[in-house]
Amino acid sequence: MAPLLCATSFPRHSRLHHLRFPLLLLLPSRSLRSAAPLATPGLDLTNPTYVVWGCNTGVGKTLVSAGLAASILSPCSTDPSAFLYLKPVQTGFPRDSDSRFVCRKVSALFRRHEGGSISGLLASHHVLNASRAAARELLGGRFEQPDEEEGGAASRGLCMYEETRIGVGEAKEGESKLVCKTLFGWKEEISPHLAVKREGMPVEDSSLRELLRRCLGLSLGGGGDDGGKKRIWRVIETAGGAASPGPSGTLQCDLYRPFRLPSILVGDGRLGGISATIAAYECLTSRGYDVAAIILEDHGLSNEVSLQSYLRSRLPVLVLPPIPGDPLNNLLDWFYESRQTFNSLQEIMLSAHIKRIQRLHDMPRKAGRLFWWPFTQHKLVPEKMVTVIDSRCGENFAIHKVLDDQEMIIPQFDACASWWTQGPDSTFQIELVKDIGYSAARYGHVMFPENVYEPALQCAELLLDGVGKGWASRTFFSDNGSTAVEIALKMAFRKYMSDHGIHADFHKLGPKGSCTELRVLALSGSYHGDTLGAMEAQAPSSYTSFIQQPWYSGRGLFLDPPECFISNEIWNLSLPDCLQSNHLKPEDTRFSSCAELFCPSRDTSAVAENYANYISKQLSDFAASSHSILVGALIIEPVIQGAGGMHLVDPLFQRILVRECQSRKIPVIFDEVFSGFWRLGRESAAELLGCQPDVACYGKLMTGGVVPLAVTLATESVFEAFQGDSKLLALLHGHSYSAHPVGCASAAKAIQWFKDPNTNANFDIERKMLKELWDVKFVHGLSSLPAVQRVVVLGTLLAVELKANGCDTGYASLYTSSLVQQLRDDGLYIRPLGNVIYLMIKETKFLLMPKFGERLCSGAVNAVEV
Repeated sequence: MAPLLCATSFPRHSRLHHLRFPLLLLLPSRSLRSAAPLATPGLDLTNPTYVVWGCNTGVGKTLVSAGLAASILSPCSTDPSAFLYLKPVQTGFPRDSDSRFVCRKVSALFRRHEGGSISGLLASHHVLNASRAAARELLGGRFEQPDEEEGGAASRGLCMYEETRIGVGEAKEGESKLVCKTLFGWKEEISPHLAVKREGMPVEDSSLRELLRRCLGLSLGGGGDDGGKKRIWRVIETAGGAASPGPSGTLQCDLYRPFRLPSILVGDGRLGGISATIAAYECLTSRGYDVAAIILEDHGLSNEVSLQSYLRSRLPVLVLPPIPGDPLNNLLDWFYESRQTFNSLQEIMLSAHIKRIQRLHDMPRKAGRLFWWPFTQHKLVPEKMVTVIDSRCGENFAIHKVLDDQEMIIPQFDACASWWTQGPDSTFQIELVKDIGYSAARYGHVMFPENVYEPALQCAELLLDGVGKGWASRTFFSDNGSTAVEIALKMAFRKYMSDHGIHADFHKLGPKGSCTELRVLALSGSYHGDTLGAMEAQAPSSYTSFIQQPWYSGRGLFLDPPECFISNEIWNLSLPDCLQSNHLKPEDTRFSSCAELFCPSRDTSAVAENYANYISKQLSDFAASSHSILVGALIIEPVIQGAGGMHLVDPLFQRILVRECQSRKIPVIFDEVFSGFWRLGRESAAELLGCQPDVACYGKLMTGGVVPLAVTLATESVFEAFQGDSKLLALLHGHSYSAHPVGCASAAKAIQWFKDPNTNANFDIERKMLKELWDVKFVHGLSSLPAVQRVVVLGTLLAVELKANGCDTGYASLYTSSLVQQLRDDGLYIRPLGNVIYLMIKETKFLLMPKFGERLCSGAVNAVEV
């Protein structure tokens, strides 16, 4: 029967029962380039869901899909099943249609055994979108030229539906279902990205993924009319090889990575197939895919033996009998001969699925029993509160949750940037993996002292030409921020001793005969790490209490700093009691914008004079109090105090503090472990202050957040303070993995990526800074909420302090617990600092930030008001 053409408003995804003929619906395509929602709904993995990949085109992916479907939908099965086959991208359409092949071939296999079947089969084939050329080929003379206003001349929403019912008459209770869908089709049998260029119908990655996600969410009757007995299988078949381009040009292994579905790899049994199969396998695993099995056609070369040797029993390799070469062969006998292999594949896939789900369920319980989480009171974290992270893709976690008895993998935005380390989007994540893998393969790990190798040298060159440009000449590698601070203290103290004649080979005695003791000048609310020396260099806090560190004494002069914030849409300057002055006017503590805070013209203001007098007096009084206890270094977190509560210290105060110390030959340390590498909108927070340190510490985002690495940069004069004829005068500090090649390679890639406008759309190359990320109206709206005490926004950071009193304030506060849980349920992974909630957006995602702001605004505002 000829196809039925409908020019009605019939719903595109309606199901028509008992059709023995294909139904075609032609609708204008209007949404192929619509942006996906910010927080994409999750994937239901209650039932087995797999992607079938090929090591190349023509290796039999569609035969494997059909054979697997036939095995699952066996007519001899007592339990009905459902099988969803999805072909996101099809070229050569309509002459070649993999979804049509699967539908018709499985139907033919089912019909062949219809006499002995226990259950029936409802098989359907759908095509959702096709290029104009493909639609014309399909419809011939019935094709109508589309209007430019109705979707353009390049594409049509082609909803073709073909349905067949086999066996059991009209009864549906014991009926299995096969649903086959092609999402996008082009006429020419070429790579999809070329088909788009020649035929039109461009499809953005986000649009393709969103349509695919919606198709995966289709209900096929599992747990419904069949009393929950029907198991649903979902299989996505890719086009070409694992690294073949999709419609946009993005490699398919990257295109589908946000789903990270388990995989079946169809290998190649022909000459050259071993290499092609291994390359495809490594392509997938290097991107985080789990491959459950490899299956390939037997060409008499025993390729499976070499593959099993390479895989070292990590996964099974299945072999299919040779495929008949006769084009007239309907392959039904071949499928029958292959049934045991497909049954084995089905068992492997089901077993892997069950083990994965069981492991996800076991993880929270085992974590609570085996882990000792940092900065966590375990009694406050019941098992149900543990977040199970299945993977990460760019800025999102993929977390496991059970919702309404469904096993869900849900994206959750990493709003705290995993303790301030993260910056990559999904594209950059893959690029980092490539460089890290290359470095690990080339070097493994090699010793650093007295040696040089390319990753370390390149990283040092980039650091000194970046965050250290204009002042630093030496790079000292370490492993994390605390260690970098310990090293910085040793550097600064030695420099102070050198400048002030305190020789390294003996103790200079004070007038009372006591040994000289060096201390730091630092700010209250500071945090420089959890190692002993770093803790001594910070003011008393929750982190340094006796119960946390009985050895802590606080070896420093700690000043209370002024801070800036937004309240009721106005930037305010809050002065501690020690800086209050009758000479200051109200306008001295109000600012029209954040930029005004950093304006150099403030250096001549009354506030600046007040700061200078206070700092000078504090240093003079301290020096007069003891001739043996000296301030040997200034250490500050430039601009933002992170762990202390996300306080924005008045940059004018810190600038004057630096100048006063440098005038007294007190070395200056900038702890930029948090603030460095664009976190605050500039490559270095020193640019915001308008002054330079003698020593600076960097970490976290320096490597793109994938592997740990830290550095301490220093001026040449600091380095010279360690020069001498004895090794005992050298800097005796280090660790086993100093300048490890993997970390250095990752850092080199990240440093270049973030300040390349071709890879970071948010980088303003003319001003050498990030573009504005946060919507001003959104920020002002938050600052005006009755429940909000203050808002700080700078670069990628947004911090909100909620109004609270007594024990509800400070680091130990649980005041934000309910809000945090609401935001996590909303798709935002928040980790608060007491009653302070903060978010960090990704530097390379400026184009998505307006929608992110709207999403955050509606979520956070509603939660706060509750």
